[in-house]
Amino acid sequence: MQGWGAVVGAAAVVWGAGHWSLVWPVLVGVLAVAVVGGGGWALWRAHRLAVGQDRVWRAQEEARARELSMAEVDALSWQDFERYVAELCRRDGCREVVVSGKSGDLGADVVGYLADGRKLVVQCKKYAPERSVSSQDMQKFVGTARPEHGADVALFVTTCRSFTKAALGLAVRQDIVALHRDLLGSWVKGAHLETLIPLNGSGGGTRRPPV
Repeated sequence: MQGWGAVVGAAAVVWGAGHWSLVWPVLVGVLAVAVVGGGGWALWRAHRLAVGQDRVWRAQEEARARELSMAEVDALSWQDFERYVAELCRRDGCREVVVSGKSGDLGADVVGYLADGRKLVVQCKKYAPERSVSSQDMQKFVGTARPEHGADVALFVTTCRSFTKAALGLAVRQDIVALHRDLLGSWVKGAHLETLIPLNGSGGGTRRPPV
């Protein structure tokens, strides 16, 4: 069998040499396709890499911009923070916005009405960035936002970076809108409240469980 293969190979070489005018265009075409294909794949890979790097860079720049926008917010007292949140609500078209500004408000630090008439009740927590909102904090707000204040939209907004998994899970189950530091930073930068309400902390929407 090996001898037969050698004979066939030799015959192919002899035939190719005798018909070189027919063979060489085919070889050139195959080589060109290989080169173009390899070059195209390399370009596609380089493009994907560049796009990925650009996305990372844009995300990093957006995070830096949010942090810069939060610098003045971090300097506020908790009373001024409540007033500032009220001003954000007014900026976005909320009506009859009132700030409690006192203890014993049963979780209603800011109360008003969205442009479409729904009642908005806001709990404001001025926490250090590295802190997390606990399940106990969320439980207290859940227990008052609708039963005590009749909220149509219940908003828990904080200056810290996260809610604990239990707190966010409770917020999702009870349809509480959880705005952590990043979403608050976007709000401060000009994002409209109506566009932030569906994001609910994890970005998963008010009816989906947290990741």
